[in-house]
Amino acid sequence: PSYAQGPSVEELVREGLVTQETARIFCQPDGTPFRLYRHQEEAIRKALAGESIVVTSGTGSGKSLCYFLPIVDGLIRRPDTGQRVAALIVYPMNALVNSQFQALSVLKQRYEQLQGRPFPVTFAKYTGETTNEARDEMRRNPPQVLLTNYVMAELLLVRPEDQRFLDCEGGGLRFLVFDELHTYRGRQGADVALL
Repeated sequence: PSYAQGPSVEELVREGLVTQETARIFCQPDGTPFRLYRHQEEAIRKALAGESIVVTSGTGSGKSLCYFLPIVDGLIRRPDTGQRVAALIVYPMNALVNSQFQALSVLKQRYEQLQGRPFPVTFAKYTGETTNEARDEMRRNPPQVLLTNYVMAELLLVRPEDQRFLDCEGGGLRFLVFDELHTYRGRQGADVALL
């Protein structure tokens, strides 16, 4: 399908909606700012205004940008998370965690190449595939954005050593995202609803 075109990220900067640093992250390999679809713009405006949103749109229509851009912009504006996770993004399966982690890694690499400085937001994935060493390191230095699945999200809530990840005190958890929400049905849906 053809999606209605919206403004570029740079236009959102000129409007004062997002920071210039955010525009430097969400750009093409040549530095050209991303052009948004109308549904992305609407979702981003609502998220930046602190509203909860549900985005339903076709495959490949950029739904992930609807939450990644406001999260990154929020962390650029208020980077101190009190050594806690500020954004928890929950996926129904590890393949999606890995895919989105790779997408963030590409943005990070592009930013660092174009800007010549470290990426301003830390992120990591926390799944059953994460090594004990990596988990221990995350417990010592939690990322600002944590990508996980619903099974690990439950463990984050019940494991004493992991509960500090989601502590809302002192600048902690500000964003909670459930990607592919429509996949949670039946018993699995009830489990996720209780989380």
